[in-house]
Amino acid sequence: MARTATRERTAGATAPAARDADVRQREEFGGLNWGSAFFGWLVAIGVATLLTSILSAAGAAIGLTSTSSSEASSQASTIGIVGGVLLLVVLMIAYYAGGYVAGRMSRFDGPRQGLGVWLIGLIVTFVLAVAGVVLGAKYNVLEQLNLPRIPVDEGSLSTGGLIALVAIVLGTLLAAIAGGKQGTHYHRKIDRTGDTP
Repeated sequence: MARTATRERTAGATAPAARDADVRQREEFGGLNWGSAFFGWLVAIGVATLLTSILSAAGAAIGLTSTSSSEASSQASTIGIVGGVLLLVVLMIAYYAGGYVAGRMSRFDGPRQGLGVWLIGLIVTFVLAVAGVVLGAKYNVLEQLNLPRIPVDEGSLSTGGLIALVAIVLGTLLAAIAGGKQGTHYHRKIDRTGDTP
């Protein structure tokens, strides 16, 4: 009976101490960790590349690459919608994975880590686009990647392209934040296990 009372007093004293330690750790190590965000961005790029390659291979396997330009022009809206949805899904999965890695690496503030992943992706895309415009086609990295394209004139898809751009920007932002939050969930489980006697 004396041991039970001692354990209860020790557990009662340990819980506030653990919360105080958590608060001190959060103050010192919380906030946006750019190193975690960078590695999360690398994961996002890798996952996006792999998933895009898988989709391209699947499209080639079922004969989508043998479509003529006239057939593609007549079915441009269908191709554009399906391609846009698949691109959005791929990028959301990739940024979720990147946010997860950043949140898991950083321990605190997972949504901020996911936001950092998304910001790095946005900044790199903007810098590469500006470099392509300023330095010319020879240095346009986005053009040199030769990613799969819809065989339709870009001018006819301006409204759809704008909608797709907004969907991609918001979708990847939400996915990266959700991934970061889920990445720190593991650490919260450990903290809860450490708080229980």
